[in-house]
Amino acid sequence: MTPSPRQKRPTIYDVAERAGVSKSLVSLVLQNSPRVSDEKRAAVRTAIQELGYLPSRAATALAGNRTRAIGVMIDDFRNPWFVDLLEGMQEVLNGPGFHVTVADANLNAHLEQSPTSGFLAAGVEGLVIGGDVDSVPAEGFPVPTVVAGNRATVPVGADLVANDDEAGARLAVEHLRALGHTQIGHVTGSGRAAELRRSAYDAAMREAGLAPRIIGGTGVTDQDEGRRASRELFERWPETTAVFAANDVMALGVLGTLDELGMRVPANVSIVGYDDSHLAGADHLSLTSVDDRSADVGRVAAELLLARIDGRLPSASELTASSELTVSGETCGVRRLIQPTLTVRGSTSVASRSS
Repeated sequence: MTPSPRQKRPTIYDVAERAGVSKSLVSLVLQNSPRVSDEKRAAVRTAIQELGYLPSRAATALAGNRTRAIGVMIDDFRNPWFVDLLEGMQEVLNGPGFHVTVADANLNAHLEQSPTSGFLAAGVEGLVIGGDVDSVPAEGFPVPTVVAGNRATVPVGADLVANDDEAGARLAVEHLRALGHTQIGHVTGSGRAAELRRSAYDAAMREAGLAPRIIGGTGVTDQDEGRRASRELFERWPETTAVFAANDVMALGVLGTLDELGMRVPANVSIVGYDDSHLAGADHLSLTSVDDRSADVGRVAAELLLARIDGRLPSASELTASSELTVSGETCGVRRLIQPTLTVRGSTSVASRSS
């Protein structure tokens, strides 16, 4: 029997009363404990079936059973970076039968509690914090936690898997310089990843004896900010022949500005994005972009999380640093940076204007 939506959901106490046993004995049956007689076990299971009782994930977790639930908190559902991240995670988690619940921290910002509170109440076995999420407590969480892509806020004891943003920004600048561009601008937004890419762009330009041209950094890293920042960029430096955008979404805003100005890509201006999202590969865009291998970030994050859940990794204090797995500080977990590559498409070409 399954209770109808109008019926009161049966509780563990109802099961105990129907079976003529105690609540603790029902819990033992739910745990498959060998300490229950066959007769009592059969009575409890019959009561569960007759009442349509379904134990909550939280209760199951408290009883010592596996929920196989993973909570993932991100900072913006609109960012295609998270699509690839989640796909990479699912490839690893589907095999052992884990399921993922996702929450957007920004969409839930009006709530008094972080989405992680709901995850923990539901009995998740692990957490993944993706992107620049502000509502992450420094003291950490009571379950294994992996931070994916955000190198700013890493709770105590949490592991980190992220893209090497500095290396990616240097790839973009080196590619444009190899095409003969010297008047290279950069449009950026807020967040730790944007800060790292901006800093690396600035360093790469100065090392080459070129003047950095940076606009943005105060607003969100989205298409509107890309349009606003690039408009200001060309107002200040109209001779700019190439633009490196902090991500692919901002690059869309740059394309909008260039269309307004009557400039063609790449004939007049070359553009490089970051993330190599599905947007970059669209035929009508064909955007050269830094591939931060977000799916790989998701895969490694899921692998680390499963290892922590199963107790297969040593504590941070026992871990020996290596080229792939490194420890940074006494209270930190594993740190792994994924090396980016550059996917060259039709949005970049040899500089044609005076550069």
